[in-house]
Amino acid sequence: MVTDQVWKLPAVVNRFLAHRAAIPLAQEQIGVMTSILKSRPEPIESFLDLGCGDGILAAAILGEYPSSRGVLADFSESMLEQAREQLKEYAGQLVFENLDYGDPAWIKRMQAYSPFDAIVSGYSIHHQVDARKREICAEIFALLKPGGWFVNIEHIAPAAQLATDLFNHHLIDGYYAIEQRSGGARTREEMANLYLNRPDKDANKLLSVEVQCSWLRAIGYEEVDCYFRVYELAVFAGRKPR
Repeated sequence: MVTDQVWKLPAVVNRFLAHRAAIPLAQEQIGVMTSILKSRPEPIESFLDLGCGDGILAAAILGEYPSSRGVLADFSESMLEQAREQLKEYAGQLVFENLDYGDPAWIKRMQAYSPFDAIVSGYSIHHQVDARKREICAEIFALLKPGGWFVNIEHIAPAAQLATDLFNHHLIDGYYAIEQRSGGARTREEMANLYLNRPDKDANKLLSVEVQCSWLRAIGYEEVDCYFRVYELAVFAGRKPR
């Protein structure tokens, strides 16, 4: 199986969702995203959640802009099923697209809904090879309205090994805490083995946030910065000029 295709497997999806609470400062990362979007003088009327997973970022946007309309795109039908269920109260405002944005043809399907006030992505684009990552940033730029934001909550490559070690330690502690709360009997060592040997690990193709921000500037985004960082996680963003 191609490494990123593992995310189509229901077991991988369910494991990720069961342990998402272990992600350090996850709610704060989403809060930074919404703060960036709220810096616009105009409300978000249309958005795209790219690699949407179970729709957690879309839910945050709808919480701030309950009349907005969104497209949620993911190549995992298992994730899209979760998103449909989580956001069923907004069903009339949302479109769910099963697509692989690793294929450049994805943008043709999105042109029917574009341009967007905001395009967001969470822990998804890092599954692409570096050259394709950069192309996706440019494709997103083309789909935005002038003044629209691209916000990426992403898994990135740190410069220091200690950052990785601390990140892994934090997640293993989180996995173990979830196991204990659920009444499970597995030891911390067993949870460490579960995390360090997870089947989706090889799908990660990490790159520094500095390189990715330099791409955004070269493409033409403005206000580009890393707005939040913890260990191997970052929230970086750029705005399409008006």
